[in-house]
Amino acid sequence: MLDVNKIERAATIIRDGGLVAMPTETVYGLAADAMNDGAVARIFEAKGRPTFNPLIAHVAGAEMAARFVDIPPLAETLIDAFWPGPLTLVLPRRKETALSLLVSAGLETAAIRAPAHKTARALIAAVDRPLAAPSANRSGRLSPTTADHVRNGDLAPPPDFIIDGGPSAIGVESAIVKVDGDTLTLLRPGGLPREAIEDAAGAILQTPPQAEQPEAPGMLASHYAPSASLRLNATSAKNDEAFLAFGDRTDDGSQATVNLSASGDLNEAAANLFRYLHNLDERCAALAFKAIAVAPVPNHGLGEAINDRLARAAAPRE
Repeated sequence: MLDVNKIERAATIIRDGGLVAMPTETVYGLAADAMNDGAVARIFEAKGRPTFNPLIAHVAGAEMAARFVDIPPLAETLIDAFWPGPLTLVLPRRKETALSLLVSAGLETAAIRAPAHKTARALIAAVDRPLAAPSANRSGRLSPTTADHVRNGDLAPPPDFIIDGGPSAIGVESAIVKVDGDTLTLLRPGGLPREAIEDAAGAILQTPPQAEQPEAPGMLASHYAPSASLRLNATSAKNDEAFLAFGDRTDDGSQATVNLSASGDLNEAAANLFRYLHNLDERCAALAFKAIAVAPVPNHGLGEAINDRLARAAAPRE
C-alpha cells in the first residue's frame, strides 16, 4: 500500500530542489525535478557522473512526454505497447521545452520513459513534473535494487530522502531505443527483451554506431562494476574467487557461490543480478578475494541485458 505521507514528503523535497531515491520496477532511481537545472546538477554531483552522460526523464505517460519531446508514429506504437514499463525512448527534444539541458547532456534528443512502479508513478503525479532519475549509486558502480543498497551506498552527498518500495521486480535498467523516423536503434539492452520490441514495432533494431558522446545512459564501456573484478564465461571458481552461477553450472567448491537461477530462468536471473553481485562483492571483501567468476548466460531474451551489464562490469576501469 502506498504511504501518502511519504509520497508528499518526497514530492515537497523534489519541488524544493532536493534529491529522493525512489523505487522503480527496474532499479532504484535518484530522482530530481527534470526542469530544475540546479537539482539536476545535484544528481551529477552526488553520483560523480560525467556531465556528458545523459539522464532519463521519467514521466506519467505519453501526454506528459509530448510536452518535452516529439513523438513520431513508430514511437507511439511502442508507447502503446510498453508504457508504463521498462522501455526508454530517445526522441527529439521540442524546441521550446522547459526540460533541463543537463538532462540531455546538450544533445538535441531526450531519453524518456513512463515507469510502471506504483510508487514512482505516484511521486511523478504528486510533483506533476518529469523526474530525472538515473540509478541511485555512484557512477560506474553496481546499480541498487533495494533501499538498503542505496542506504549503504556511496552517493555523496546522500539523497535527502529514500522511499523503500521493496526489491525491484525486474532488476536491470530499462531498454533504451532511439526512434529516428522509421529507424529503431537499440542503445542499451534492458528489462524489455529485443524480441518483444521488434515484434511490436514490426522492425529490426539496429546497432548504434561508435560515437564520442553517449546518446543515452549505460553506454560507457566500464559501468555497473563491483569492487571485485569479474571473470566472465567461467566454468568454475579459482581458490581466491567467488562464483556467480547460472542454471546447472554450479561450483560447490567455492566458499562464496550464488546462483542467478538454478532453473535457467532469465527473468529470475535478471531480477537477482545486481543483488547477487552486491552480495558476492561483500563476501569477496570479507574473504580477501579479488574476483568474481561468472558462469555463461544465454544471450537471448533478458540474457542480452544481463550479458551487457556483465561485460561492462568486467571492462577495464579508468
